[in-house]
Amino acid sequence: MTRPLLEIAGLRKEFPVRRGLLGRLLGTVRAVDGVDLAVSRGECLALVGESGSGKTTIARCALRLVEPTAGSVRFDGEDLLALRPRELRRRRRRFQMVFQDPYGSLNPRQRIGSVVGEPLEVHESGLSRRERGERVRELLATVGLPPEMTGRWPHELSGGQRQRVGIARALAAGPELLAADEPVTALDVSIRGQILSLLEGLRERLGLALLLIAHDMAAVERLADRVAVLYLGRVVEVAPRAGLFSRPLHPYTVILLSAVPRPEPGRQRSRIVLAGEPPSPLAPPPGCPFHPRCPIARPRCAQDIPPLVEVEPGHLSACFYPGELTAASGNLSRAHA
Repeated sequence: MTRPLLEIAGLRKEFPVRRGLLGRLLGTVRAVDGVDLAVSRGECLALVGESGSGKTTIARCALRLVEPTAGSVRFDGEDLLALRPRELRRRRRRFQMVFQDPYGSLNPRQRIGSVVGEPLEVHESGLSRRERGERVRELLATVGLPPEMTGRWPHELSGGQRQRVGIARALAAGPELLAADEPVTALDVSIRGQILSLLEGLRERLGLALLLIAHDMAAVERLADRVAVLYLGRVVEVAPRAGLFSRPLHPYTVILLSAVPRPEPGRQRSRIVLAGEPPSPLAPPPGCPFHPRCPIARPRCAQDIPPLVEVEPGHLSACFYPGELTAASGNLSRAHA
């Protein structure tokens, strides 16, 4: 069996919560709670869930932009958490991140040529200034931007152009894995399709593995090979894209998908409204974290935490009653080619 490119096991990240001038400790938020995930070479794994579910924290911990509290992260078999800062800096060229805010992630005091060329100075220090300039223009062309863009400032670009610059900068080091944090959320609807097409094309041409953080299920359905659904820092379902969209097993996934509009004339689809607000991460409920909002919850759900188990081949769910809400809401399922 081929070894995954990225392996995450037992990942946990806790943040202390303090208040007041003296910083009185109120408690600890467990943003990521025992997550196991893997990404294969060339695969796109999407992380989906509500805001605060831990999607971005998982990606940042996996790339060691944030230090995990516990667990292990291995990239191509190597333990990333054991690397010293200098060793980690050399490895970073193999995994890069595209951030959600295409303007906030760019230095407003640097021209675009410098923004894209900066990783080359770090990871390709042997390049001459001329060679570096040529490489920057090649990278801009790769993401669909003209060479004259090198002399412009970030504030002179549109949101879509800035996101393309962010992608070009991430590609400069020649990564094998790209983590994209909500890459189209801050963009106009007319631009989103262009950025999704760009990411799709880059995966095919460069053989990139993609860790996609998203709540836009249309983007997930277009790009992902597999999908991991998160709730309150835990993975509640993992499945191939087609299996997840056609037959979700966890009640939370069923409710998420019921809110996605589908252009199916003549066919009525009911939407299940998710009751209440997510529990406070400072005081998560006992048992299954979703049970206070779950329409099929039973006494057992308030007492025990359901393990993430394989219910169908390649389809995992953390629910004592997997598929029950799907069966009761048959009109939510649809066949996929």
